Amino acid sequence: MAKFGEGDKRWIVEERPDGANVHNWHWAETNCLEWSRNLLTKLLSDLPILDGEGNLYVKTKKVDKVDGEAYVNVRKGKIIPGYEISVSISWEGEAKDAEGKSLLKVEGSIEIPYIADENADEDPELRVSVRDEGPIGKRLKEAMVTKGKPLILEKVRVYVETMAKGGPAKDELEVKKVSSSSKAAAAPVAEPAKSEVKKEPKKEAKKEGKKGFKTITLTEKFSCRAKDLFEIMMDENRWKGFTQSNARISKEVGGEFTIFDGSVTGRNVELQEGKLIVQKWRFGNWADGLFSMVRITFDEPEPGVTIVKMTQTDVPEEDRYGNATVVENTERGWRDLIFHKIRAVFGFGI
Repeated sequence: MAKFGEGDKRWIVEERPDGANVHNWHWAETNCLEWSRNLLTKLLSDLPILDGEGNLYVKTKKVDKVDGEAYVNVRKGKIIPGYEISVSISWEGEAKDAEGKSLLKVEGSIEIPYIADENADEDPELRVSVRDEGPIGKRLKEAMVTKGKPLILEKVRVYVETMAKGGPAKDELEVKKVSSSSKAAAAPVAEPAKSEVKKEPKKEAKKEGKKGFKTITLTEKFSCRAKDLFEIMMDENRWKGFTQSNARISKEVGGEFTIFDGSVTGRNVELQEGKLIVQKWRFGNWADGLFSMVRITFDEPEPGVTIVKMTQTDVPEEDRYGNATVVENTERGWRDLIFHKIRAVFGFGI
């Protein structure tokens, strides 16, 4: 083993004297919670819903609370957002008669309990309440649900898309790009060709990375028979049990499946009982038409011990919103939400 300071420098990432994070190669994390509060307040405050339609006047008042966590990581120039937040909004409504006389004024609240990067392709749940549950109060609440919900969800999508683009970190990246360009322009005139050669490969590499695909490989050991584990992974009722989510799974080749409340869908390509599962497999937030291929083999080297090898090819590096966490989240899902859950629920741990 090499002594400290004597290792091969090609494998050592040294700290720069100026502390610069060159090309964002290292992890750079930006806390976005306060920025998220400000943006959501701007998007969702004083939002007109109805202005006299049916003699009803409804609007949001202000964002009362944004709790949770929100951050953006930048790694090798890639933007990786992460957020799990809840939002509380106050609203008000008024009903008038045909002559414009006020019949009732009400106030209420709107709760969005969970906005998260893992559900970026889905609209979050939205709960509307009103303090006056009388006939007119219920009418105003129904107006908020019917007319207000689509407008509020549209604003939430703006937040999600802005986070996918880097949130406040996007501005920092732009500043760094401008700074780099300025330094390049100030370089000696004697080396213009060298500067041109460096720029073009970087642009191409970024383009290729965005369109790239990865392969995930996992090997897991279980204390059970191979046929029992195979049956669990092909039984929708047991899937519902260990994932605590809805599932529909065909046991036929060519049959379709949907798991995790519809977040994952696909089709069975090849099935060998107790030995092999091959499936076309995708997340709902992947670009349209993209499918990965999952191959799971079951090997029983001795009775009661099963080795599972899972290989998933053609996993896109980014989802349709530009989030670069697809490979990481998919691998973690297999390990933590499927294999580890099966061990815990069915007692197959080793």
